[in-house]
Amino acid sequence: MTSEVRPVLSVVMPAYNEEETLLASATRVLASPWCAELVIVNDGSTDNTLELARSMDDPRVEVYDQGYNQGKGAALRRGFAEATADYVVVQDADLEYDPAEFGVLLEPLLDGRADVVYGSRFLAGGPHRVLYYWHSVGNRFLTTLSNMFTNLNLTDMETCYKMFRREVIQSIEIEEDRFGFEPEITAKVSARNLRIYETGISYSGRTYDEGKKIGWRDGVQALQCIVRYSPTGTRFRRLARR
Repeated sequence: MTSEVRPVLSVVMPAYNEEETLLASATRVLASPWCAELVIVNDGSTDNTLELARSMDDPRVEVYDQGYNQGKGAALRRGFAEATADYVVVQDADLEYDPAEFGVLLEPLLDGRADVVYGSRFLAGGPHRVLYYWHSVGNRFLTTLSNMFTNLNLTDMETCYKMFRREVIQSIEIEEDRFGFEPEITAKVSARNLRIYETGISYSGRTYDEGKKIGWRDGVQALQCIVRYSPTGTRFRRLARR
């Protein structure tokens, strides 16, 4: 990294019932010298997530409440709209991804090579917790199918770590309210012929007992979204609106 380290990142953190990990995750984010602001969007949590978020005494923290549970995509839509820094990254509140790697993701953006950067759990990077085999198979399958429709060669379409130039992400309409955000945003950045880079990252996945929320139904939704936001699917939707 040759660029000067400076606070250039809006970190958007959707949070739903994350009282166990929210403060620890936020502390890691705020410890990054790249963090200009942390935008926490409480997605209608029924635990103490909102109260904990509002208790943080740091001027870089902005907290927004959705009022009721609408889904990750809806929370990100709100967070992206509120972001003000030069670059925007998605950060889950569950400690699975390490904010210490922001600099690695930022490098191709700061160098002017990229418009969007994905952090891949399947490229060589830091350590990875060993967990569910079928989850990894499902992720690779969805990534392959997404690549077939977008003509990209990503290795990890479903990754949380997606980083954008702010004007890019704020110019894209996010329609999906839940986990369909991942294939939707991938299809839409592909359709715009944006410069997309990938870099390897570490991953400390959690189990369902530890609070993991995504399940097989979200995989089915992802399949639908891959087709829905493909060029063919987009044309059909435009025709249906006429």
